[in-house]
Formats: sequence, structure tokens, C-alpha cells
Amino acid sequence: MKHVLVIGGGAAGLMAAVSAAQHGAQVTILEKMKDVGRKLLITGKGRCNITNSCDLSELVKNMPGNGVFLYSAFNAFNNQDLVNFFEQAGLPTKVERGGRVFPVSDQARDVIKTFADQLSKLGVTVKTGQIVRKIFFENGRVAGVRAGNTEYKADAVIVATGGASYPGTGSTGDGYSLAQAAGHSIIAIKPSLVPLEVAEDWITELQGLSLKNVMATVLSGGKKAAEEFGEMLFTHFGLSGPIILSLSKKVSELFVSSPGMEVSIEINLKPALAAEILDKRLQRDFAKLSRKQLKNSLGELLPAKIIPVVVDLAFIDQDKFVNQITKEERLRLLTVLQHLTFTIVRTRPVDEAIVTAGGVNTKELNSRTMESKLVPGLFFAGEVIDIDGYTGGFNLQAAFSSGYVAGKYAAVED
Repeated sequence: MKHVLVIGGGAAGLMAAVSAAQHGAQVTILEKMKDVGRKLLITGKGRCNITNSCDLSELVKNMPGNGVFLYSAFNAFNNQDLVNFFEQAGLPTKVERGGRVFPVSDQARDVIKTFADQLSKLGVTVKTGQIVRKIFFENGRVAGVRAGNTEYKADAVIVATGGASYPGTGSTGDGYSLAQAAGHSIIAIKPSLVPLEVAEDWITELQGLSLKNVMATVLSGGKKAAEEFGEMLFTHFGLSGPIILSLSKKVSELFVSSPGMEVSIEINLKPALAAEILDKRLQRDFAKLSRKQLKNSLGELLPAKIIPVVVDLAFIDQDKFVNQITKEERLRLLTVLQHLTFTIVRTRPVDEAIVTAGGVNTKELNSRTMESKLVPGLFFAGEVIDIDGYTGGFNLQAAFSSGYVAGKYAAVED
């Protein structure tokens, strides 16, 4: 019986341990925190968006960070396999808008409990409070690890330490130094799925406002670089919410590739309407509400909180009566409604990112097995690898799929 050590008890590590045990290995998880699955607890706002119900090609497409590398892993353990795993373990799931899959209970704790039950049934040993400082080798292959003053011998080691985001959950980038010590190169770490800070100080007036069905477009030097349609959120420092998080990877890349180039985001508050149609809508509303002040005439078009901001940006006195609004003022209002623009100063720091982009170079890993091409017996899984995806369950599926494959081949390959 092979002995497999899994470093890290997050999504990838838990699945790797289950898989390795299912394939006949004796398995030990070494987790630095007091308990496993801490980052799982906060995913999906505590509900745990475990995967997405889309097909394989869409899974790959929604992993802009080296999705093609995961093709074999997704094939070996896909989203339906994952759902079946949870269902058979007694955790029913449901599909929500956008194909997002959650436990029926809406409780991330139930996902962790399901793993704990499976690990117990499979005889996996879980050791917490274990900070692995070194992987050691004998005769050119993995032989074990050192955590504190304790050495653990192993036939295979799976590094599933996560990225560098949410360090309070244990993801502090430890796996990168372990990989480098083994001879691997690390693709530069940067935040992915992270809120954006803006230069405009009036953003504080919109703090807490959430918008649905808007279009956000990233502009670099005035040219369109990316766009997303959906939900967003205004914060005290800038922009957040699903579409902003998805665009943040492109923003991070632009700051690196085009230093000094201005990066901005335009929000189209009414993307379903062409400019001329929206203008006709404004004219109808103004005709109907001609005796009202402008600030009281836009309630059917916009949330109350954003009206003063939009009117101010259009350089119109909000106390002005609608029947006094000139055509020029109306067209300025129209422009703001479809081109609400923010200058991006920076992304929030990597430790606030939902996902870390960068990590262990995928060219140095076998995509079929997740084994190192440099050191036999050394495997990697999850966010420690240079893989990252959009919101919607894609990153967790990547963690579970790569973990499953790493666990399987760590257990069975010589």
C-alpha cells in the first residue's frame, strides 16, 4: 500500500485525499490551520458554489487562466461526477441561475462535513496545525516532508496549499516556495477575481448599491479590452460584484502589460436599449412628468441612490423642473446613463482576491496526472498551479478535478 501525503486541506486537498484513498493508498492530510476547509466556508457567500452545470467546453472556456491544461482533468472527473459524489455521500444539490450548483441546504459547512465523513470512512488521517517547511527527496524522487520537527515519509506528496488570497484561511503562498525548492518555476502571482479601486471620490455616495443587468466595459487607452454583462456592486473604494470580479483579471494584466496607460471602466446602466430608443424613453418620461423636478422624475429608470450622481455628472441642476430641461441637457443625461465612467487606480491587494492568478508553471506538470515532470512522486492540485477561472463555480471545479486526478495517480502510479 502506497503512502500519500497531501499538503493542504482545502477543496483540492480534500478531494485529492478522498481520491487517493479510494484508489488504495494510505493517506495523511497535513493542514496548517486548526481545521480543514476554511476557504470553502466563505465561498458563494457561505453557501459554497461547488461547480457549474455547463458542458466541458464551457468549463474550459470559463477558465481563462490555462483552462486547456485542465481538459484532461475535467474529462477524468467532471461536474456531473462531482455532483454524483456529493449526492451519493448524502448531500443533495441544486442548480441556480447561470448554472451555479449549490448544496440544497445552502450551507458550506455541509460540504465540509460531507468530506469529513468520507475521509473518516476511508481511513484518511487528518493532522492539523502542521506547517510543512520542506519536501525531501531520495534517489531523485519524493521521499516525504518535514513539518516542524516531525518528518513524514511518503511514496508520493500532493501539494494543494492554495494560492495567496484570503491568508486568514491558510492560503499564504506556502506551496510556491515548496515548488521552487523542488526545481519548479512560478508564474508571477497577481490577483484574479478581485474588486477594483477607482479615482473618483464621489464613489462613496453609491456605497452599497447593487445593480443588475448592466454592461461593464474595460477601456485601455480608450480602446475596449473586455466587457461583461450582469450584476455589480459599488463599494466605498470602488467597484465589485460578479462582472467586476470577472473583468479584474484583464485589468490586472493591463496594469502589467501597459504600465502608465490609463485603464477605465464604463458602465452602461441601460444596455438593453440603443441610444435613440433610450432617448425616446426619456422624452416620454419627461412629457409625463413635466411639472416635476428632475431629481423626482427618474425613479422608474434608476435606483434612487444613483439619481443625484447621474444628474450631477450630466451637469444639470437636480432641482430644475423637467419642462425646463433643454435638449442638450437631456443628451448629456443620456450619455451618462450609457457611459458612466470610472478611472481604475489599482486592483485590491492579492490577499483580498477570491482567486490567485499565477503559480506553478503548467508546462512543468503532466496535465493527465498532475505529476511533476521534474520530480517523480510530486503532484500539484488546485490554486497553487497557474490556473484561474471566472465566478460561477469554475474555480472549485478546477480544484476538485485536479485534486481527484492528483490523488488517483499518486496512489496508483509507480
